[in-house]
Amino acid sequence: MPENYFGEDVAARYDDPADSMFAASAIAPVIDLLAELAGDGAALELGIGTGRIAVPLAERGVPVHGIDLSEAMVARLRAKPGAESIGVTIGDFATTRVDGTFAVAYLVYNTINNLTTQEAQVACFQNAGAHLAPGGHFVVEVGVPALRRLPPGQTAVPFTVSPDRLGFDEYEVVGQGMVSHHYWRNENGGFDSLSVPFRYVWPSELDLMARLGGMSLRERWSDWARSPFTAESTSHVSVWQKDTV
Repeated sequence: MPENYFGEDVAARYDDPADSMFAASAIAPVIDLLAELAGDGAALELGIGTGRIAVPLAERGVPVHGIDLSEAMVARLRAKPGAESIGVTIGDFATTRVDGTFAVAYLVYNTINNLTTQEAQVACFQNAGAHLAPGGHFVVEVGVPALRRLPPGQTAVPFTVSPDRLGFDEYEVVGQGMVSHHYWRNENGGFDSLSVPFRYVWPSELDLMARLGGMSLRERWSDWARSPFTAESTSHVSVWQKDTV
């Protein structure tokens, strides 16, 4: 079982209304796409967390089941209005199986990178494919590795710098590793910290993983608004479709 980096301390501060990813304008296009792909079928969220996406998707009328390693995060989900219809299985989303067949499976907000080996990421694609009905879709939102920001000899780049919060991504280029270091000012005037390891992955590598899971690329956009994916895109939303034969 992989290490759980999303314990009570993280879960308690995760649902931050000031964070742009919780804005209604950010969530709406996610729900629109996932509901469109689900149609009359069900959705499976890998890494369901506190239900930022699952709850409004269920409110849209899509049956949702989720898998997550963190009981603390799931406890926040279960306490939310509208979450009573959402089933959750505690486990590693790369390998944990649940009952049922789904029209769409999805991973949002760089969650695929929480799997820190290529083997685990491949297993995740195979697990998603095993849960999908023929013709079903697997959707992943993830950043494009920001190696162009690394000058020679430098290994870390900031992603958040403010009086109350600091964040740095530290890259290990040879092994496609990355550690995100987070620092928050606490009520005593000091800083709390958290460092989480990731494995960054390229779009072309994900496409190969999808093929190993019996899926082929259908769409790739820069964002949930379906903007074109270009050489300057810093993230992508990719949709693979399960083979029908």
